[in-house]
Amino acid sequence: MGAVSLKLPDDLLETSGRCAEALKLSRAEYIRRAIERMNRETNARLRANRLAEVSRRVRKESMRVNAEFAAIERDPDA
Repeated sequence: MGAVSLKLPDDLLETSGRCAEALKLSRAEYIRRAIERMNRETNARLRANRLAEVSRRVRKESMRVNAEFAAIERDPDA
């Protein structure tokens, strides 16, 4: 396991210590969980952004295909 050393503002350090204590966790475990949660949220946001970008890229082609299907539904013999 790697180690990280960081400086935190006093108020953040105190608050995280109180929250960790309330959850009966060490401050290190509390901070690890906070980082894991932030990583999950960031990865979910990145996936959503990628999906939105891909959706924008295929939108024009999808609209063209939908128009073709609509024309076939209106006049199947055309």
